[in-house]
This record gives sequence, structure tokens and C-alpha cells, in this order.
Amino acid sequence: MQPLAVTAYSATTACGRGLDSLRAALRAGHSGLRYNDFSTASLPTWIGRVDGLEDLLLPSGLAEWDCRNNRLAWLALQQDELLAKLEALQGRYSAHRIAIVMGTSTSAIGETEAAYAHLDAAGAFAANQNRSEVHTPHSLGGFVQAATGLRGPCVTVATACSSSAKVFAQAARMIHAGIVDAALIGGVDTLCGSVLFGFNALGLVAPNRCQPFDVARCGLSLGEAGGYAIIERDGNGPRLLGYGESSDAHHMSSPHPEGLGARLSMQAALTRAGCDATAVDYINLHGTATPKNDEIEGAAVAAVFPASTRASSTKGWTGHTLGAAGIVESVIAMDALVTGLLPGTLGCETPDPVCGPQLLRETTQAPIHISMNNSFGFGGNNCSLLFASADYRR
Repeated sequence: MQPLAVTAYSATTACGRGLDSLRAALRAGHSGLRYNDFSTASLPTWIGRVDGLEDLLLPSGLAEWDCRNNRLAWLALQQDELLAKLEALQGRYSAHRIAIVMGTSTSAIGETEAAYAHLDAAGAFAANQNRSEVHTPHSLGGFVQAATGLRGPCVTVATACSSSAKVFAQAARMIHAGIVDAALIGGVDTLCGSVLFGFNALGLVAPNRCQPFDVARCGLSLGEAGGYAIIERDGNGPRLLGYGESSDAHHMSSPHPEGLGARLSMQAALTRAGCDATAVDYINLHGTATPKNDEIEGAAVAAVFPASTRASSTKGWTGHTLGAAGIVESVIAMDALVTGLLPGTLGCETPDPVCGPQLLRETTQAPIHISMNNSFGFGGNNCSLLFASADYRR
């Protein structure tokens, strides 16, 4: 495919607000995880919570969209001059020629939980919760459209943990088809009871900090995050070289035992980019720290890439941010092309030998030219993205 320029990107996570906070945490090996202090869900586990959302107020013109998820979407929009860059983008193209493609897993379901917990005597939502624009999976996309004034196609992608990776692919198709000239893409997911207790019911939540690819790994640490990127045909910034998507449909919550979907998505990204596996310098792994995910992904990576490729999971910093994982970890993979900062696998003390030789345990500084991000979701919804440095030439 014709490469596209990623002219801006940002992520707000448990490590802090914007790129500077994320970079500082990665360099220092400082995890954003904390013992669960999420007020509505007393579960013995560690979480990646974003500070300040409880007290954040949306602008008065956006008050009807209020919920934890949209508060984080608004907070993330304030970082790294994104709003100013969007204003400049509208100066280059009309608002109708810029798409919005957002990824989320649970969207505003936390607000819907609260609405059902406070039904009135007739069993209906209270007046302050009778807001149809919030109680829908498309709440995130609708809010971002209202907050930015963009008027191109507006889409919310919900494919579990691959949601905000697949936004890159959908935006690329729109641009290459001539439907739009640019896109604001991203993802936001926030903590709520459904997430914490739902994953706990599946036996996937660890009682301690997650340990991706460690022999003692026993589950994930859930987190929340919001991030964005601006993608255009031309401009300064990393390049989106290719994307690969697959749906192995093996099981509702377990990956294909031979990593079929993971291999297919990685290989499709390489093929679409016209790139050989030996050219990839760094892979940000999905790496959830659940026993099977890490084993299967490690084996799939080892089957496609040489042992010299460096790969790591960054969920030890942010937690598993579900529908926001794709954008957060793509930001890390793209930023590695700019800064040369290759994060290690925080929490991995004794690497499991079944997880492949590519695993990078310690954070490293090295110039790289091509990086990949893997995001694999429930139901076998897989997406791999291939990025290159701004000066990359085939």
C-alpha cells in the first residue's frame, strides 16, 4: 500500500498525561499500576487508573456527554497540542474531508451501570441519566465529533482489545479510496465494574502486578487510557506502512492454540507493506500476561521473525487498557522510531522459554527504522500495524 503520514500522536495513561509523561515512565521503569482504588469496584488486584477523572468537568457545551469515558477522551485531546494541530488540519482540508475513527471496548458502559443503579420508582432512568447519546457504544465517536467540530465520516470500532489498532486500517482505507483526505483516529476505554468483575469472572485478573511473559504470570492488570493520532497522505512524522487483520474465530475469549490469527495478521501487515520480516527492528507485543496469550503470541512471533528482532510488552506500565490498547501501544511503537526508546518488559523477571527468543526484558536505547504493534482481541479479532521512520525509503 502507499504509506501514509502520522503527523501527530499522543497518549494519556496511568503513567500520566501526554507523551512526556509516558516517555519519562518508560525510561525510568516506573509503572503506572497501583493497588485497586477504583471506588466502585473493590477487587483485590492492581490497576492502571488515570488520575483526575473524577473531578474533571467537560465544557458546558458538552455537558450532556458527561461520563468517565468521555472525560478521558476530552483530557487526552488537551495533550501534545492536539487541538491546535486539528485546527491547522482543518485549515488544510475542510472539516467534511476529515474522518473520525475511534476504538473502544466498553465505551460509556460505566455511566449506564450508574443509571441502572439509580432507577426511579417507575423503573426508568433518572432525568439526569436520560441521555441516549451516552448509553450507546458510539458515545465515544459522537463525543469526539461534538468536541472537535469535524464533519467527515464518524465511526466507532468495537472489536474488543484490537479496537483502536483497527482504526488505523479503517482510516487508511478511507483515505486511499478518496473518501477523505485525513483522519483523527484513536481510542478510549475506562475502568468500570463490568470490566473489572467481568474479567475476574473469566479467571484472567492477577492479584498482583501483571508479569508479561514471566514463568509466574497469572493474569492481567486492567487499565484505562485515551490516545489519538492524525493520519494524512503526506506530512512530517512516522509512516503507516501496512496493516494486517484477521479473525480466527476459534473461541470467544481464547486465542487459536497455534496462533493462526496472530501469524496471519502479522504476515498480512508485512505483505501489504512489501516488507520482509528481517527488516522489522521492534515489535510492541499484545502481551497481556495471561498464561495462554503470551505463550501463543510468543510462538507466533518466533515463527515469523528472526531471533534478532526485539519485542516487548508494555502492559506492565499502563495495564491492559482494552479498547485503548491499540492506540497506546501504537504510540509507543511509533515513538520508538523518533526517540530510539525501546521499552523492556516490565514485570518479567524470569522469562518463560516457551515465549520465544525475541523478548526484550530491559529498556534499551537504539536507533530503529521499522516497528510493529500487535493488538489481539476476544473472538479472534486481530490487528498488526507496521510503522516506519519519517525518512524511511523502500
